[in-house]
Amino acid sequence: MSVEKADDKAIAAAAEHLRAGRLVAFPTETVYGLGADATNGHAVAQIFAAKGRPRFNPLIVHVLSATEAATHADFTPLARRLADAFWPGPLTLVVEMRQGSPLSDLVTGGLTSIAVRSPDHPVARALLAATGRPLAAPSANRSGHVSPTQAAHVDADLGEAVAMVLDGGATAHGLESTIVDARGETPILLRPGAVTVEAIEAALATKVVRGDIDAARPSAPGQLLSHYAPSAKVRLNARDVRAGEALLAFGPDAPETEGPVINLSPSGDLAEAAANLFTALRTLDAAGVPSIAVMPIPEAGLGEAINDRLQRAAAPR
Repeated sequence: MSVEKADDKAIAAAAEHLRAGRLVAFPTETVYGLGADATNGHAVAQIFAAKGRPRFNPLIVHVLSATEAATHADFTPLARRLADAFWPGPLTLVVEMRQGSPLSDLVTGGLTSIAVRSPDHPVARALLAATGRPLAAPSANRSGHVSPTQAAHVDADLGEAVAMVLDGGATAHGLESTIVDARGETPILLRPGAVTVEAIEAALATKVVRGDIDAARPSAPGQLLSHYAPSAKVRLNARDVRAGEALLAFGPDAPETEGPVINLSPSGDLAEAAANLFTALRTLDAAGVPSIAVMPIPEAGLGEAINDRLQRAAAPR
């Protein structure tokens, strides 16, 4: 595997790898994605093998535009409104897959629906344009592990399973995309993420419904009970730090500790906390501690997505 600065030459080489059926990791505005030609079943199968990902867990397909997405999926009026409001950007839409689409059936996880989004990152968009094909791209890490927000995270997790990593620096949002079921008339939240529920409700002038999640049969990525997890145990809503624990702090009133500590946002800014979350978990995990104590984080706005990731990180494994 080679890690290359994401310039025009490297993007062209990465596109050649993808067209040849190989895997390429690339930055998006959310996290780094592990990309494969979504029309090539053999290439998509390599994603599952490289990540150790269950085949029933669907993948997100990345496209340049809503027009391109509509060639693969049946866009409802709701889906079009959401795409108009948030694409390109960190919102994934679940819609019915269109009959005759050349996409590999593997991207659906055995469902009739497909998860699709248009990323808003210059490298991701340049790679899509250079490849000329939709890209299946879950997060570029081992399945269930902490998501990657830097090229070095991909290298540490996946190594030689990837032909190339395009290094575009640290990702902006640090959380995966929000996923909304847009097959009907009511938006149903399947995974909180970088677009807040409040922003969606403001754009649509309607309420977002929280969907029922079946971790044994996910209807969208990111719904497995144990996910985004470091090797260390994670203890949530910690008001103190126990012996041997690291501290993942938030806000100005962090408890005293002699162990490793990272404050996601000393000022209590949720956007800053979201951007720092996965890198902080990886850094504290690398300290070799048996447990990470996590201070309470408000549920409002981006806090919903942050707490979703932390709850899955803390779930039994």
